Amino acid sequence: MTAIVGLAQSGSVYIGGDSAGVSGMSLTVRADAKVFRKNRYLFGFTTSFRMGQLIRYSLTLPKPTGNLEAFMATTFIDAVRDCLKTGGWASKENDREEGGTFLVGVRGQLFAVYDDYQVAKAADGYAAVGCGDQIALGALFATAGTALGPRRRVKKALAAAERFSAGVRGPFVCLKG
Repeated sequence: MTAIVGLAQSGSVYIGGDSAGVSGMSLTVRADAKVFRKNRYLFGFTTSFRMGQLIRYSLTLPKPTGNLEAFMATTFIDAVRDCLKTGGWASKENDREEGGTFLVGVRGQLFAVYDDYQVAKAADGYAAVGCGDQIALGALFATAGTALGPRRRVKKALAAAERFSAGVRGPFVCLKG
């Protein structure tokens, strides 16, 4: 349970996230952030804090080269898959692997990676994942074309998700990459 919000604008990527750690009906406000920088990349994760820890501390990130969408769908995802398998997080059922869900910004572009390792790039230039995703997307849509800057739009989207989703809690972290 969480809300991770990303926005690509003017060659920069902004990713913001909440601090909720949810298990069943229990909620803990976590000090370890779901949003972080690593080398040339900016990450925001949902699904599992363990998955986020593996990406943050174990993932060896390849240098982006060539066509960025092709690179992300192949070289980048291969590195993520290896990291999650080695760390014991990835699962496999009926010969289909699954990982987790996160946003990643690199070279001014925003991508969503889903549990089946698909890489998505939203045409709108923004994305959200986690239990508050639809609420956050509505807020991003509603603030498009306004005078609000990208960081304020991300924080408004997170605030909307917190207001209307039981699995989202501040404080919020928003980083620019």
